[in-house]
Amino acid sequence: MSLQKINIGFAITGSFCTFSKTIIQIKKIIKEGANVIPIMSYNSYNLNTKFGKAQDYIKEIEEITKNKIIHSIKEAEPIGPKKITDIMIVAPASGNTIAKLANGINDTPITMAVKSHLRNSKPLVLAISTNDALSGSAENIGKLLNRTNYYFVPFRQDNPITKPRSIVFDPNYIIKTIKYAMNNEQIQPILL
Repeated sequence: MSLQKINIGFAITGSFCTFSKTIIQIKKIIKEGANVIPIMSYNSYNLNTKFGKAQDYIKEIEEITKNKIIHSIKEAEPIGPKKITDIMIVAPASGNTIAKLANGINDTPITMAVKSHLRNSKPLVLAISTNDALSGSAENIGKLLNRTNYYFVPFRQDNPITKPRSIVFDPNYIIKTIKYAMNNEQIQPILL
């Protein structure tokens, strides 16, 4: 399947350690001909961290996508009614965002974007990145694995020795997962 002329909502949450790898994948998606509509959580849009400055990421993402970043609930709400996205990916999907999606909490630009997008029964791809995936977030991940229109980028333990409960997505599977999800299929294996 081609991504040519596909409108992809690309939602970025605050798992900052994956930003550089995620941005590389945005570039690859655009090379495949897709229009990427960037969406950032409050924290990813505003916080400077040891991984980089928010303004630098904002500038780079807007230059790459040639689209202004959606970063408020008000800006995210029209995504569904106006049918702006064909597919949406949350990459990285933090434990906080996963919990909100699993429990119907809609109080951030990302959760509003997802809720609005899903009203059209279009595919949603999640790229999990959280230190508590095999503890506090496990139940929420399980809930989402059983939902219609949710698809997962294959993931693995981040570092079983120093972070035994941490899970991270494999960025090299983002495009392939998107293509499968466009055909309503979950890429396998989901656990690497």
